Amino acid sequence: MLLALSFPVEAQQPKRVPRIGLLMSTSIDAMAPFIDAFRQGLRELGYTEGKNIVLEIRGGEAKPDRVSDLAAELVGLKVDIIVAGGNFAVRAAMKATSTIPIVMRTAADPVRAGFVSSLARPGGNIAGVTSITAKLIGKQLELLAEVVPGVKRIAVLSADPDPARFMARDEYKEMEAAAWVLGVKLQVLTARDPDTIDNAFLAMTKERAQAFIVTPAPPYSEHGDRILKHAAKNRLPAIYFQRIFVENGGLMSYATNNADEWRRAAVYVDKILKGAKPADLPVEQPTKFELLINLKAAKQIGLTIPPNVLARADRVIP
Repeated sequence: MLLALSFPVEAQQPKRVPRIGLLMSTSIDAMAPFIDAFRQGLRELGYTEGKNIVLEIRGGEAKPDRVSDLAAELVGLKVDIIVAGGNFAVRAAMKATSTIPIVMRTAADPVRAGFVSSLARPGGNIAGVTSITAKLIGKQLELLAEVVPGVKRIAVLSADPDPARFMARDEYKEMEAAAWVLGVKLQVLTARDPDTIDNAFLAMTKERAQAFIVTPAPPYSEHGDRILKHAAKNRLPAIYFQRIFVENGGLMSYATNNADEWRRAAVYVDKILKGAKPADLPVEQPTKFELLINLKAAKQIGLTIPPNVLARADRVIP
């Protein structure tokens, strides 16, 4: 009788709801559009937040120590998967756990950064999506040169405190090669926080930079408004690494669709929850790049976008 009675009790045991930690390098507010895209990806796969999946969302405000603390907190909550957005978050998650699966969305080269062994077979507990391509930043420079007639000096904003280390990267070498062909001199400036961003624009003015490029880095998502204000105030054309800068008033961007990448991150979560191992899931690389141009921003700085560049734009904001 006791054995017979035990079956209904076991049948009534609730199924455990997966708990997913979202660890952001920057603030939750700065990442809100991408968090929404991730949620949309989950919904498309049949997940309803609060019903058959739980999200624990943490934002590190582009402060590495803060991100590390939040990664440890998520591990302490015993989440089933950590979705790490940005280099700070990926590194912090790696340091916090070697067993919990990590789904990354990063702008870094994950092999060079030491996140995975290879793109085809990541190994370890990390898989996910990268938007990096060495040729992307060279193309950004070419586009900027096309819209700024006769440009001879372009500033490059880098969040790396060591300019020499930044200049040793493949991305910079690609940019340098493009600059040589175009006859453009590059001015590398370290800008990591409000003070160094302000100083970088003072240096641009002093050295008479005619335009600038913003390279991918968590601090720029956090302090994007400050950069946009400086660009408008100094009437400097710029190209950005995310479309959100252009949607918020920046001149132009040539980049991957980050929202799509976050939706793809949800696919990795689904596969892992269904039993796949991160070590066996190839890292996705970008296959499509989008050119966005803001005509209002161009008008504000007295710039006319050439018709041949406008014709190539995927989206033009009037």
